[in-house]
Amino acid sequence: MILNRRCFIVRSSLVVAAGALRGLPGFAQSSETSFEALRSNVGIFNGSGGTIGWLVSTDGTVVIDSQFANTAQVCVDGILERSERGIDILINTHHHGDHTAGNQVFQRVVKHIVAHTRVPELQRRAAEQASTEADQAYANVTFAENWRIHLGAEIVSARHYGPAHTGGDIVVHFENANVVHMGDLMFNRVHPFIDRPAGASIANWITSLERAADVHTSDTTYVFGHGKPGFGVVGESADLMHFRDYLTAVLEHTHAGIAAGKSQEEISAIEVLPDFLEHVAPVPRLTLEAVLNVAYEELTE
Repeated sequence: MILNRRCFIVRSSLVVAAGALRGLPGFAQSSETSFEALRSNVGIFNGSGGTIGWLVSTDGTVVIDSQFANTAQVCVDGILERSERGIDILINTHHHGDHTAGNQVFQRVVKHIVAHTRVPELQRRAAEQASTEADQAYANVTFAENWRIHLGAEIVSARHYGPAHTGGDIVVHFENANVVHMGDLMFNRVHPFIDRPAGASIANWITSLERAADVHTSDTTYVFGHGKPGFGVVGESADLMHFRDYLTAVLEHTHAGIAAGKSQEEISAIEVLPDFLEHVAPVPRLTLEAVLNVAYEELTE
């Protein structure tokens, strides 16, 4: 079978999204899992894949993202030990497998799975390409821009700022606890995966980070999808602005290279970005070269 370039890019992207992050809690290779309380009944679960967030209270229990099936079961068991009422809602920040492959495990105990409108479609497409259709569970509550629910003393809200890491990313806010889960809108000091076939936009990702920082307060605690060991998956608005500046530098470097008549290969050949020496490749496929190649495609579209 002959694949055109667009089809090849889509399939390659889905393979990366489905498998590159397996077994990587916050990108730190480990078989360990752990629960960590943050504030006001809100915390995180570290396991295999994107960081899980949780709220456990007498008025409602909410989990954000589901990782892979094995660690999802560990998370479910731990939440049920902490919650007298079970689990009310699972929220998916986006469609990638390291955030949704555990949905079936949660589906056995939750009433609703919530996500952006585009997530079921993108998740189905990824599952078809990876031949994992039988392992999927999809959101039964979707929204285009904003979603909000009152759970006793806590209010949980979610917002879509437009295309960024994918075309369906959301930010989840535990309003009274003042904890914000960024999903994969935040890669803390590691080179990100940019899913262009799924609608990603580096330019709007920059804007999304600025908007997320602007609408919250100086003492907001942010949870990140992934982070470099030593920097972690919990931080503050300064971390969002650092990542914004990294993405800005990516576009500026690429734009300058294009203006100078350099080829895509020449532009992506640098090993590090000045002022961002601490950023590393969390896995072999997620490199600065890969990021710059996507930036080149975005700017020359």
